[in-house]
Amino acid sequence: MPSFQTRLKITGLRPGNAPESVMDAAVEALGTRHHVESHQLQIAGGVPLLNLRFLVDATEYSGENRQAVESAAMMRDAVERVALTGSLSVLRRSRGKWLPV
Repeated sequence: MPSFQTRLKITGLRPGNAPESVMDAAVEALGTRHHVESHQLQIAGGVPLLNLRFLVDATEYSGENRQAVESAAMMRDAVERVALTGSLSVLRRSRGKWLPV
């Protein structure tokens, strides 16, 4: 099964939401379609960055990529209910490296 990673910048919380609700929303949304291998919060240049790794069912290369991108967008939509977001990137594991999709 191909391994993918999403990176989503968080620029703020929506009123009434706890900080942990951001990761909870991301994992829950992505977990409805894929197995989430790991998740962590990083700080890059003072900006929180959600980093989630997940598996996509093996089909054909472009279909796997499309599925990963669609799932990352769905995850972002869920996170935007509790937080303000910035850039989103999707990467695919290939020969030991993370490459942009």
